[in-house]
Formats: sequence, C-alpha cells, structure tokens
Amino acid sequence: MQDRLEWIKLKPQTWAHWGALRGGLQAHAKLASLYPDSECFVAEANTDRAQAAIKDIAKPWWHPKQWRAAPTRFEAPPPASVDMLWANMALHEAADPQALLGAWHQALKVDGFLMFSCLGPDTARELRALYAQLGWPPAGHDLTDMHDWGDMLVQTGFAEPVMDMERITLTYETPARLLQELRELGRNFHPARFPALRGRSWKTQLEQALGQHLAVGADGRLSLTFEVIYGHALKAAPKIKLSALSAVSVQDMRAMLHDKRGKP
Repeated sequence: MQDRLEWIKLKPQTWAHWGALRGGLQAHAKLASLYPDSECFVAEANTDRAQAAIKDIAKPWWHPKQWRAAPTRFEAPPPASVDMLWANMALHEAADPQALLGAWHQALKVDGFLMFSCLGPDTARELRALYAQLGWPPAGHDLTDMHDWGDMLVQTGFAEPVMDMERITLTYETPARLLQELRELGRNFHPARFPALRGRSWKTQLEQALGQHLAVGADGRLSLTFEVIYGHALKAAPKIKLSALSAVSVQDMRAMLHDKRGKP
C-alpha cells in the first residue's frame, strides 16, 4: 500500500487511519512521518480500541515531536474532511461492507483517495478444505473477490478503482500458534457456523488434524495460504441526474462548484 503512494500526486493535508490498531502501528508511524504537517484522524471501532490507540500513538504534551506535529484526533472524520483514507485489513471484517465503503466515501473530500487492503477468498483454503473433510460447519464466511470489491467501489460512488492481489504463505511452528493468529485476524460471519462454544476435546482434535493434514516444510513448520487484496480509488465530483425538478444537497452543490472553478 505504501509503495502505491509514490504514484499519487495529491499530498493530503488531512488524512484518516481507519482501524490503526488492526492496520498496524508501524504503518501509522511511517505515514505520520511521510505527512508530518497533515492533520490525522484515527477511527477505531469501539471505545476500548480508541483508548488503546491513544495510549500507543498520542505523544505527551512535553514530547518534542508534539510541538511540531500536526494534531491527531482520535475520532471518526467528519463528512468531506480528509484527502486520504487509509484502511488496512478492515474491510473483510465488516458485517456490512457496502455500508463501510459508504462511510469512507462520505469522509473523503472530492478528489480525495482511498487506500485499503483486505483478505481474499483463497485465504486459509487449506483450513476450509480440512473442515469440509471432517464434516464440520464452515471455518469462515466466503471472502469477497477483488473484482467484486471493484464493482462495489463503483456502486458506492468511487471512481477509477484499481485492484490487485497476491498470495503469500505463512508458516507456523505449532497448530496452536496458527489458531492464535487466525483469531487475531478476523471473525467468522458464516450463517452456518457452529452456534455454540467448542470444548477442549474439539480443540485438541482440530490441532491434531492440522498437524496431520497441512503441508509441512523442510523446517517442520505448518503452511497456510493467505490472499491479500489491495485497492485504491478516488472520490470524484458528484454527478447529479437532472429532471424537471431536481434536489441537490448543499454539500454536493459546493463540491460541483468547487470542481468547476478549480481549487483556490
């Protein structure tokens, strides 16, 4: 995602990091150093995450960097307030991804851009096959293909979406470590998922099955496939369909006038 910033000419004066804790605090630090004079919004899903983000990101008032840095606000950005919205590994966790895309679109200024990544449908395919082989409910909900994400971006109002993907293989020393990472990476929204809590015997059975069925490298570590999707898109000026009687919001009217006159 950061490599793609080299191709974008717009230097954001204001930007938002959506889900900085999940997206990576190291990435946040690099972005903050890349845009040191830009105001930043850090949006988290709940109060606990917001408090953790404040603890890890905010500098005390006496810190020298705090004297020179642009302000960081730990809240969701207001409508049409940011030039860039950065969201790493957030979209596949959303129960209503179209609504989340709409919130991102609303937060961006006209000509602002969205940078995001998420997991794709080949993620943990070995685990899905193992669950099916054992006759268990699905290990996870079906993840969205990158072409479908592109279609949803256009439907939301974004322009010029560019999508890309890569498959990577992660290795784990033990089945327990593999399961720990999967718990940290997301949730299972599948409607046919097991509805209750599992017992210790089931967990032991799962760990044994993982050790027996997953590919093992020369170093003895278990392998698991992940598909990572990357995308970016622009928020274009709104196109209003005119009829004999048309209603235009004040925000859209300002955006259209700004686009015609050019930036001041």
